[in-house]
Amino acid sequence: MFKILHTNGSARRGEFHTVHGTVQTPVFQNVGTLAAIKGALSSYDLKQLGCQIELSNTYHLHLRPGDEVIKKMGGVRRFMNWDGPILTDSGGFQVFSLAKLRKITEEGVSFSSHIDGRRIFMGPEESMRIQSNLGSTIAMAFDECVENPAPYEYVKNSSERTCRWLVRCKTEMERLNSLEDTINKEQMLFGINQGGTYDDLRIESMKRIAELDLPGYAIGGLAVGEPQEEMYHILDVTLPYAPYDKPRYLMGVGTPSNIIEAVARGIDFFDCVMPSRNARHGFIFTSKGTMNMRNLKYELDDRPIDESCGCPTCRRYSRAYIRHLFKAEEMLAMRLSVIHNLYFYNNLMSEIRSAIEEDRFEDFRRENARKLSERVDD
Repeated sequence: MFKILHTNGSARRGEFHTVHGTVQTPVFQNVGTLAAIKGALSSYDLKQLGCQIELSNTYHLHLRPGDEVIKKMGGVRRFMNWDGPILTDSGGFQVFSLAKLRKITEEGVSFSSHIDGRRIFMGPEESMRIQSNLGSTIAMAFDECVENPAPYEYVKNSSERTCRWLVRCKTEMERLNSLEDTINKEQMLFGINQGGTYDDLRIESMKRIAELDLPGYAIGGLAVGEPQEEMYHILDVTLPYAPYDKPRYLMGVGTPSNIIEAVARGIDFFDCVMPSRNARHGFIFTSKGTMNMRNLKYELDDRPIDESCGCPTCRRYSRAYIRHLFKAEEMLAMRLSVIHNLYFYNNLMSEIRSAIEEDRFEDFRRENARKLSERVDD
């Protein structure tokens, strides 16, 4: 399913073949939590912006409209009219970050819905059943995402429980994929490495989950408050123990600079709400660095956001107009800005893939990793 086409240092250029299409890696997954990109973008827009794979959220879709509803509608891909691959995360992160009054046991987690307060139970089997109802291409294992820093013993116990949960996820997915009414009988399971910021726990977790020979492996529990250099260190010590011939997914990351640095360490998949969330507040990513479109200096600026960008927004609208939309609180401001940021991220991944193919990734990294995190002066 995964083929590495070329390497440049530790950076990998690959293809991931799925029942719903082939993904060129490294890849950024565009996040549509509730089967929609916030900022009023449609599935058609995603195609125009170069999106290869969309990500939706198990927890949120389970609560609203309900995974049984989506199953009756033919699965999440048909529901949102998206013909490419979709990854659904397990709901674990949301259970631990949004839910109140949660109680963790070996069986799973009891918690209160953040919408209406009703009590819900979710464990490995429940998460797999929900994701099977959604019919996604890739389902993520149910795990506990602990905050950083956390006490060693707590992280150790949590990481070991996450490994045990993964075995149950695999067993349940195999059962679900064999059922006659399952929407996607070729749904794939990715395991998740946990262990906080402790080297030994991360390594042990990766060793254990690698034994299950899954289609892909994710590194979770990072970019949740720790310094970015600590995140890079965890990647450095953990990735040597990840299966070489399987895709590696760094969950919830991140900035363009984070992505470049993680690719340099051997990561293939990314996702983050940052490009769409920041865009809705006027925070824009460009080839020269970051911009705040609400800034007064753009009031009479007739240039596009990024003069080197080919996105629909930059081809048609000025900085002055977009700033006006934000100041007037027009919804179009969010839409045009999200269009630009998602195009920028997807195009960045295309440039990264080309740089790896042409053995110039280190030059690309030196030129862009720092620059893309800095504020634009003009």
